[in-house]
Amino acid sequence: MPRPTASPTTACRPDECVAEDWLGFLGHRWNALLIWHLSDGPKRFSELQLRLPRISPKVLTERITGMTGRDLVRRTETHTYPREVTYSLTARGEALRGILAELYEWANGVAHEDAVVTVVEDCPKS
Repeated sequence: MPRPTASPTTACRPDECVAEDWLGFLGHRWNALLIWHLSDGPKRFSELQLRLPRISPKVLTERITGMTGRDLVRRTETHTYPREVTYSLTARGEALRGILAELYEWANGVAHEDAVVTVVEDCPKS
């Protein structure tokens, strides 16, 4: 039996709204940005803080924990002294790289279009 086509106007039961759940999770502030910054390789907590200076350590910890729980991010701890912890994308997290890259390209295109419109609107009328 073919799967029904997804549509924003289609109502679904809560147990069927997996896509809605994931879109909400990824749309939550910082989640997509964290995945984006981890897409170029493992990072330590302090490196993530440097890349996202407006996120508090508490919120960063919460977001990483949430993504670890959804199997998007892997936490790796070395058994050396001093202890070193790094965060990297799992296979599931890596699968989002292409989607986020396309979103990035789209956002840059929109920003460019908006800038062109603003420049044209700001031009003196002859």
